[in-house]
Amino acid sequence: MVNVVHTRKELAVARNGLAGSVGVVMTMGALHAGHETLLRAARERADHVLVTIFVNPLQFGPNEDFDRYPRTLDADLEICRRAGVDLVFAPTVNEMYPEGQPTVRLDPGPLGADLEGLSRPGFFHGVLTVVLKLLQLTRPDLAFFGEKDYQQLTLVRRMVHDLDVPTEIVGVPTVREPDGLALSSRNRYLSAAERRAALSLSAALRAGAAAAERGDDAGAVLAAAHRAFDAPEARLDYLVLTDTDLEPGPVSGAARLLIAAWVGATRLIDNTAIHLAPRP
Repeated sequence: MVNVVHTRKELAVARNGLAGSVGVVMTMGALHAGHETLLRAARERADHVLVTIFVNPLQFGPNEDFDRYPRTLDADLEICRRAGVDLVFAPTVNEMYPEGQPTVRLDPGPLGADLEGLSRPGFFHGVLTVVLKLLQLTRPDLAFFGEKDYQQLTLVRRMVHDLDVPTEIVGVPTVREPDGLALSSRNRYLSAAERRAALSLSAALRAGAAAAERGDDAGAVLAAAHRAFDAPEARLDYLVLTDTDLEPGPVSGAARLLIAAWVGATRLIDNTAIHLAPRP
């Protein structure tokens, strides 16, 4: 039976009762197989698994989908039960922000204004603020984040390092449908035609990765990815090649290829690791 708490006081009591190591998985609910992979990873590494379910208003812009974001708590709790989760913290907005939206928020630095931050101003201020609050409240030894949100993972790692937060951040590989589409809670917004168009994101990443495997340079890798992004129903936001820390793309070695696009009214992101051959 999963212990479900909704207040800080309940969480503090329940957290104090967890002896041994604790792994946390932070979610906004609408759990899917990708989240289950995070839960399994936490189960393997920690004595206890704690899940947070909170749709954070700070990371939604004025024209984004906060009100229609799927909220499926009963189904989420069933997934947590099957995965062997010990404790779920599912607070209300008022519980997390009892005095309204906080006036003090974390500054993500220059990276927070690039890529997702460029398209969604203030997004990472909201993400890092709630992540730090939840790390303070849950006091985990390990925290598990999916690599699909690679910029988020990178910034959380920087935050934990720079602010001396005593939690190990663990990245978990992206989970995909058999046809390559990265799992996302927002996929449920897609019509059948949009679902097909959304495959252009992973197709672009596969084409870029294949070019890198052939020994192509960074420019050719990006060109191959752009050619493979071919869906009239999808509008590209960005397609970039960076190093593994999301700094300007390397000439050779480990790299990251990242993409974001609008498919209908839904914005999707994806990324993949690649390795660029050294220059001859």
